[in-house]
Amino acid sequence: QVQLIESGGGLVEPGGSLRLSCVASGRTFNDYPMAWFRQAPGKEREYVAATFRGTFYTDSVKDRFTISRDDDRNMVFLQMNSLKPEDTAVYYCAASTNWFILDYSLRRNYEYWGQGTQVTVSS
Repeated sequence: QVQLIESGGGLVEPGGSLRLSCVASGRTFNDYPMAWFRQAPGKEREYVAATFRGTFYTDSVKDRFTISRDDDRNMVFLQMNSLKPEDTAVYYCAASTNWFILDYSLRRNYEYWGQGTQVTVSS
């Protein structure tokens, strides 16, 4: 059974930083697309960043967030700096076994999802 487990969320003041981690078990995702999405209260789940032979970001987090991966440990990370209140959301890790994704921002392209970790940015 494949599982993705996120950690690292919490409460942080505006301008602060957090590092999210996601560990996969049940199969390896080495050299497969992995991504982070987020969902704020009352809003749709939205794409944040993806990694697959490169890194890709939604415009609102460029230059603030960094996605990285450790294939030896089957993990993906999201370093979040200069956090803003509008970054408050539940953050989800996602993984795909499709090498030919044309649009990393589409939720339907990812077969596996974690349960999410809450990030709250507030003073």
